Amino acid sequence: MARQPVRPRPAPAAAAAPSLGFIGWVIRLFKWGLVASLVGLVVLGVAVAVAYTQLPSYQSLSNRGDLGQNIRIRSADGKLLVQLGPNLGQWIPYEEIPTTMRAAMIAVEDKRFRYHPGVDPIGMARSIKVRVQTGRFSQGGSTITQQLARNIFLNNSRTFARKLREAVLALALEAKFSKNQILELYLNRVYFGGGAYGIDAASRTFFGHPATRLSLGEATIIAGLVKAPSNYSPTADVEAARGRADVVLKSMVDNGFVSASAAANVDPARIVVQQGASQNSVRYFTDWALPQLDTLIDETSEPIEVWTTLDTTMQGAADRAVNANTPRGAQGALVALDRDGAVRAMIGGRDYVSSIYNRATQAQRQPGSAFKLFVYLAALESGMKPTTTLVDEPVDIEGWRPRNSTRSYLGAVSLREAFARSINTISAKIGAELGFGTIADMARRFGITSSLSTYPSMVLGTSDVRLIDMTRAYAAVANRGASVSPYAITRVTSADGRLLYRHASEEQRTLVAPWVAAGMTDLLQTAVMSGTGRAAQIGRPVAGKTGTTQSNRDGWFIGFSSGITTGVWMGRDDSKAIAGLQGGTAPARAFHDFMVRAVANRPVEQFQTEVPMPDWQLEPGEETYIGNEELPFEPLVDENGNPIGTPPADPLSPPEFGSEQPALPGEQTEVDRIFGGALPPPERPVPPPRPQAAPRQERPLPLAAPDGAQRRTEPTQF
Repeated sequence: MARQPVRPRPAPAAAAAPSLGFIGWVIRLFKWGLVASLVGLVVLGVAVAVAYTQLPSYQSLSNRGDLGQNIRIRSADGKLLVQLGPNLGQWIPYEEIPTTMRAAMIAVEDKRFRYHPGVDPIGMARSIKVRVQTGRFSQGGSTITQQLARNIFLNNSRTFARKLREAVLALALEAKFSKNQILELYLNRVYFGGGAYGIDAASRTFFGHPATRLSLGEATIIAGLVKAPSNYSPTADVEAARGRADVVLKSMVDNGFVSASAAANVDPARIVVQQGASQNSVRYFTDWALPQLDTLIDETSEPIEVWTTLDTTMQGAADRAVNANTPRGAQGALVALDRDGAVRAMIGGRDYVSSIYNRATQAQRQPGSAFKLFVYLAALESGMKPTTTLVDEPVDIEGWRPRNSTRSYLGAVSLREAFARSINTISAKIGAELGFGTIADMARRFGITSSLSTYPSMVLGTSDVRLIDMTRAYAAVANRGASVSPYAITRVTSADGRLLYRHASEEQRTLVAPWVAAGMTDLLQTAVMSGTGRAAQIGRPVAGKTGTTQSNRDGWFIGFSSGITTGVWMGRDDSKAIAGLQGGTAPARAFHDFMVRAVANRPVEQFQTEVPMPDWQLEPGEETYIGNEELPFEPLVDENGNPIGTPPADPLSPPEFGSEQPALPGEQTEVDRIFGGALPPPERPVPPPRPQAAPRQERPLPLAAPDGAQRRTEPTQF
């Protein structure tokens, strides 16, 4: 019988895998979470260790050099004018920080500061909850240590990566420094608004005293600024700052940092906040002064104090005088120099915020008759005297026919009378006789650095000049003919008082002989007493000169009294005409308003207008007082005027003095009534030989065209 094949037995069915169930999955997730946490802790530990090794030393962090250089510019009496860069104040050690200041900051920013390791888990949980609800991170989760890490090493971006780096750095800071050191770093580096970094800078900015003297109420205001410095700044919104201070004070009571009774004695509404001084007009001065630091001290990144020549009382008076007298639509500028060249006031325009262009040092404008200073200086140096007689009559110089503002001629006049009345034909005659190049050389000798033409019309002030240069020239006349160099910085010190620079008086150069300067002062005084500048009288001796250009495009007045020389310019930036603007009106009135305050506390000084010539000068020889050697021309300013080593007009305003009727022959004029004597005879005395190296012009002075018709006219300059 055939055998049946043996069939293999089927393998037993595998047992079904048991289900994990809920508890099983929880256990598995716990295990995975535990492993991930251990790995995360290891990674975090490594990151913290690496950050720990890379942290700067405590001394490096306390230097605050990473915040930038701080430059504090002060006036002559020590008042803070402008602060550039961060305001750092003094570093206050932990032991000297008022307890109330430390408590206020901890209460409002990180009430568990003393207990967490740099990161507050409760605060982080709250931050994550806000993130889920609002879709963005809140700063409320950052501890004081985290804020310090962010301020020093990170930016303010609100991303998870930045928050993670912030946490790592905070843990590293807590591991390297003590709680007291961290709080000291924080309070001396955190930004409080207004450019103030650290509690000392904030205290000095808002309350005017060091942080070591902070009261409880003041401490609450400063602590409240950290959340939003711009919103709660006491100088911007004092009510908002006081309201925030109430929140800080309540938090201090709730967390046990201060008793309820002590808090009840604090009234934020009674806390006096120091308002910052206006920095509008002084910025013209500081912008001109600061570039000079490059030539005075070596380059440095440390905080410095710059002490300047500016007198804040004079600066305020100058600002008011310019804005009160400048015609509507026009600009005004003013420079005031002390007798040694110290700039006591500078206005470069009516409003620095709307225009930073400094018209006192940068603008070049025609000076009009203010330029006649150099014409008459040359005349006096050539041997003429204030009493020398010249003839006011029609003049023709190679086709150029200048005319007077009165369209009339006075005949024989003294040099003093001609200057007081600003007679154009006399200036033209002097220029023709002495040489127009001689007039230009005199202007350059006195510090005019802009380009000067030698065309005949230049004697009437048709070449552009800077206000600061013209003021400097008049100051040299007031200084008895010795040079005056404007300067702005008296000394520079480091923050700890170490002297880096001190101004040394420059050796003065004799520009003209004292008797020439005395004669010029005589003429300038006459112009104010009885001439075109009578509006500039201030009740004490004043010498000065007006200047007005064609169609009243520019108005000038420059003068001096009691050791202060002040120059004023007014006009439009686009050089359009301004009705009623003459040098003897608005500019002279601005000069008056400024000077009555500038010299109020100075003794009255009489001018020395009579200085005898030396014996050798009474008989002119081959050389002048200065000598035949040409003075070197050294530009003292750059193209911007910076030193290298500047109400509507009343249409019914009276015209300048030149409109008065001429005196009859032999009649005593107003000038002569003041200075004595009658009008000299018409014949002009023969002037002494011109004591200059250049050959004199031998051609006769052309007075008129043969047919009596004008061949060419020039715009009238007053």
